[in-house]
Amino acid sequence: MKPLVICHMMSSLDGRQHPSRFTMSPDGERRDWSALYERVHEDLAGDAWMVGRVTMAEMSKAGPHAPVAPGRVERPVHVARAAQSYAVAIDRSGKLHFDGDAIGGDHVIVLLGHDVPDSHLAELSADGVSYIVAPDDDMDLAAMLETLAERFGIRRLLLEGGGTINGSLLAAGLVDELSVLIAPALDGGTQTQGFVAHGTGGLAGMVQLSLIEARTLEHGTVHLRYRVRRPD
Repeated sequence: MKPLVICHMMSSLDGRQHPSRFTMSPDGERRDWSALYERVHEDLAGDAWMVGRVTMAEMSKAGPHAPVAPGRVERPVHVARAAQSYAVAIDRSGKLHFDGDAIGGDHVIVLLGHDVPDSHLAELSADGVSYIVAPDDDMDLAAMLETLAERFGIRRLLLEGGGTINGSLLAAGLVDELSVLIAPALDGGTQTQGFVAHGTGGLAGMVQLSLIEARTLEHGTVHLRYRVRRPD
């Protein structure tokens, strides 16, 4: 069974997700909204969080580096160690690199595409990073989520990705709840992506939302929670 997946995001009123582009407000500042986001993140009590390659690359600045003493490469799953909390990254092409086994104290697990070379797996293993490799060309995220539960004991995962990853998991029916903090700001850019994106057709007919809770927080921020399900 897969973990419970909560897509947790912060957004402007027009659905954009980059606070650096948000307009200003007399009710609060970007740092106030970001702090609220982190507070709600803790309140949601996930034992793992998941982002995409671009977001994780901003957190881990390491470059490619060959392991000093390459060991045996494991496929499809390498469990470096058990942990209380995990940082999960989706990296189909194997472009992420790390200088240790944790981000912000959370042990790193990377979800990789089938064609990632053994040399990259050896690098991750030497750095103490856990990974799951897709068994075939189709990167089956449902199966990978089940592996996260079975092999790492993850029961509650916070999806905090970019629009494409969020859209892909929503379209696949893998998201159970949507948690969105709406800041009193606008973006307005025509070239900026929303926090959910799924091709030209969007998600019409794939997802239904029902309101769980709406709360007004500090600094003009509203927290909305929705149950997510597939249409009948």
